[in-house]
Amino acid sequence: MPKNYLIYTDLDGTLLDHDTYSFHPALEALKLLEKKNIPLIVCTSKTRAEIEFYRKLLGNQEPFISENGGGIFIPGRYFESEFEYNRVIKGYKVVEFGTPAHLLRQALQDISLETGIEIRGFSQMSVSEISALTGLDEHTARLSQVRDYSEPFLIYGDDKDTETITEKINLIGYRHTRGGRFHHILGENDKGKAVSTLTDIYVNELGEATTVGLGDSLNDQPMLAEVDIPILVQKPGGGYQRNINVRNLIYAEAPGPCGWNAEILKILRSS
Repeated sequence: MPKNYLIYTDLDGTLLDHDTYSFHPALEALKLLEKKNIPLIVCTSKTRAEIEFYRKLLGNQEPFISENGGGIFIPGRYFESEFEYNRVIKGYKVVEFGTPAHLLRQALQDISLETGIEIRGFSQMSVSEISALTGLDEHTARLSQVRDYSEPFLIYGDDKDTETITEKINLIGYRHTRGGRFHHILGENDKGKAVSTLTDIYVNELGEATTVGLGDSLNDQPMLAEVDIPILVQKPGGGYQRNINVRNLIYAEAPGPCGWNAEILKILRSS
């Protein structure tokens, strides 16, 4: 009997190229997923607005997880079975785990004042500044500022300053994680909690499912720890994110969407 696969994927540096933000090298696997009607579920630090932009390019209509597990956005009529959710936003039933972004921004400002360490968050940056830092065009850079459950930021200091900021964030009950380019402050949410919850909803509908997760950074570890088949793609130029401690971790043999494509094809062709 064919397996019911669920594919959870990070975007930046994973399905999307780190520099160009293109998913073109993964088209072969993407088309095969579509042909087999296998859900491709975006699970990223990006905002709902950013994810909707890329879902449109991908022709994707599945649920998605925004801002490191801050919210699960499920199209209103996607599931036939009932499930618990917190509110409805623009046609999505939303399961929320995250802390409101305005509280996180205030916490960063307070920590910066207390420590004297300069911190610059997305909300303090201009669209052109974000575009220069990320390589995003101004349209998608603007989408990245519309945040619900997190605040990406830069620390202008050394490793000791980063340790200090991390300790202060943890002391006030929030969490710090690191993505491909930025630090992130968030609440008690992480990608793993959201993946576990959404998988349970799918299993209630499908009966069973084999989960696959693909990521490249530390903020992907909770997601990778939660799935049946965890895959870590290479960083640009080779090598892998350090300190990823996940059982049965598969190491993709290429970076970004090239490695993503190869590993998805291996799974689908062997099933």
